[in-house]
Amino acid sequence: MKRYRVINVDFDARANFLRLKIEDSWDEAAKASYRLSKENIRQGLLREYGIENAQEKLQNFLDINASPFSILAFHNKFFRQARNAFVVESYFPALTSACALGERILNHLLVALRDFYKGTPEYKTVYKKESFDDLDTSINTLIAWDVLQPEAVAAFKELRDIRHKAIHFRPETDQHDRSLALTAILTLARIIDGQFSAFGTHPWFIENTPGTSFLKKSMEDRPFIQKIYIPNCALVGPYHKLTIHGGMWSVNDDFQYEDKDISDEEFANLYNDKAAHPKAT
Repeated sequence: MKRYRVINVDFDARANFLRLKIEDSWDEAAKASYRLSKENIRQGLLREYGIENAQEKLQNFLDINASPFSILAFHNKFFRQARNAFVVESYFPALTSACALGERILNHLLVALRDFYKGTPEYKTVYKKESFDDLDTSINTLIAWDVLQPEAVAAFKELRDIRHKAIHFRPETDQHDRSLALTAILTLARIIDGQFSAFGTHPWFIENTPGTSFLKKSMEDRPFIQKIYIPNCALVGPYHKLTIHGGMWSVNDDFQYEDKDISDEEFANLYNDKAAHPKAT
């Protein structure tokens, strides 16, 4: 009866909050609260990134948008570093690190998943190596294994082209380092959102569970789900409850469930109706 629920999530939504428009129709208490929150975020960013060129840094932070809600995998730490480099106007390091991280993600996926695909024609081209520098081979192999989502494939190919422009000497990079870096970071964000998102319409998520994400039963045996998603999940029943302690989620799920299989749709209905269940906690 239980399903895996995503609980290990990384994100930075401060840019969205800073963009929030305070409407005239709001009551004065709400306006004051939002103004204070926005100013606290602004001051926090200045402490984090420094007051020199403060306006440029704040604009850079807004331009790279919020960091996607994603599971914890092998991109979070380095993506944060690439974003930080852009904010402090280190555009070429931001550009090259975003491109390198895209390649690293492909490498990591190939190494983590290849033993599941020993019977495929692609396996013989990747089974010996620990690093792969041919991005097209990496992308095409993961496509053949049905690992990459279409949105991620398109973004990987765009990042590949940006990488070629950035790494191979082109004089125009000197004049366009900021725009190239911004495009690279936003493209990498699309990869993360398309392949590692904690929420959304991805084919492995059960539909109609707003505000949270559960994995479909039929997807649990997929290698990508086993290696990447399930380690970031808790196996729970529809009546479970989450509490947070010290920044970590704790699962309360001591309900005695029936020992039977149910469909994903049935699970979603039970989860959505749990408040009406007399024994649900």
